[in-house]
Amino acid sequence: MAVTSDELLVDDRAHNDVEVTTPHRSFEAVAELDGAGQLRKVAPADARELSRVLLVRLASLEEGTHEYSYVRGTLVELNLSLVRFVLRRFSAHRESMEDLVQVGAIGLIKAIDRFDPGRGVEFTTFAIPTIVGEIRRHFRDTTWAVHVPRRLQELRLTLARARDTLSHELDRAPTVAELAEHVGMEQEEVVEGLAAANARSADSLDLPAGDDDEGPGDLAGRAGGTDERFALVEDLVSLQPLVAALAERDRLILSMRFTQEMTQSQIGERLGVSQMQVSRLLSRILTQLRQGLEAA
Repeated sequence: MAVTSDELLVDDRAHNDVEVTTPHRSFEAVAELDGAGQLRKVAPADARELSRVLLVRLASLEEGTHEYSYVRGTLVELNLSLVRFVLRRFSAHRESMEDLVQVGAIGLIKAIDRFDPGRGVEFTTFAIPTIVGEIRRHFRDTTWAVHVPRRLQELRLTLARARDTLSHELDRAPTVAELAEHVGMEQEEVVEGLAAANARSADSLDLPAGDDDEGPGDLAGRAGGTDERFALVEDLVSLQPLVAALAERDRLILSMRFTQEMTQSQIGERLGVSQMQVSRLLSRILTQLRQGLEAA
């Protein structure tokens, strides 16, 4: 059987012996959470009054019971407008509003669970900071493109505020030294905080070039070509065991030719052989190494 808000008020007065002023009009039947669309149409003043009654009732109920879940769910629906009110200050963020409402609703539920009606504090006064804290925790823990320590995340906020203040005072962007003096930190710490700010977001490599970017195409096309020296490094690494397996004289010839940059004639004089013989020896050694690389 559906329960009206007036019945909730009267029943609450009977069970909890509290004096409550009945709202100036009757509500629609308070539905279960799955069909609670009517609750969102309740006027703010009536929602506050009904929330006050339900919070007192919730404190007297045993957690886990059907009635506890019903009253708790009704409170969530009645106060979702608080979540949307808080989200106005986060409108600049790129996350979808629907996702942020879900995060804010978690903060609202925590506020409902922790609220103590006996302290004489308005629920909104307690709930709004709790919702704000949950949303900020979400941004801190999940929205950074690269995870950085919390210390650096907080430092980024400190530097952002300092930069805004100094930019207004100096009528220009502040230097690292000016930021460090303003916040009372070493310049190395400021540089670290500024670098950490770059990890907050990341752009796709497929992002088209803007008007201010040099060159056409996407970011991947402008980020640079393939560095062929990487292939050289790979070849050198692969050559190490092959050179180590050569005879001692062959390794000496390679060293004189490519490390000491001696001519074939100079190598021949050192070894007591002709320049033609050195040329044949080098050709054989290099062919052997080349075959070893191809086989690898």
